[in-house]
Amino acid sequence: MKYLPYWLVAIAAVILDQISKSAVLARFAYQERLNIIPHFFDLTLVYNPGAAFSFLADMGGAQKYLFIVLAFVISGYLARGIAKNEFGKLGNWAAAMIIGGALGNVIDRFVHEKVVDFLLFYWGEHYYPAFNVADSFICVGAVLLAIDSIKHKKAA
Repeated sequence: MKYLPYWLVAIAAVILDQISKSAVLARFAYQERLNIIPHFFDLTLVYNPGAAFSFLADMGGAQKYLFIVLAFVISGYLARGIAKNEFGKLGNWAAAMIIGGALGNVIDRFVHEKVVDFLLFYWGEHYYPAFNVADSFICVGAVLLAIDSIKHKKAA
């Protein structure tokens, strides 16, 4: 019961990610864009067969299995860390966010063979690669986990 809030955060991350992706898949054609904030933010539909910034996207399909295994290994490690109280409270929240985000993207790899991305930020000709809700949970979780790690070192 002590760790239930963390597991609920992970589950919520997966649900929010999959609901948002379902909405985009139902509304958008591939590479269609809807401008939300002029010259700054669009919704779009693109696919990423790789990892962050399309890392290893051109591996011919083998990367799907690599990233699925990696997501399960990292999620297992983080879940174990939560269960064994290896992180501070902030670290537990962060780990839960990373687990939820990783599993959200794993679902995409199983269902679509690639990850669905739809959040596109840009300024003029400069674009940040499109990403999704799961990626957001992973990134925020990683930053919080790093902060927790620094705080834990100082406390030790």
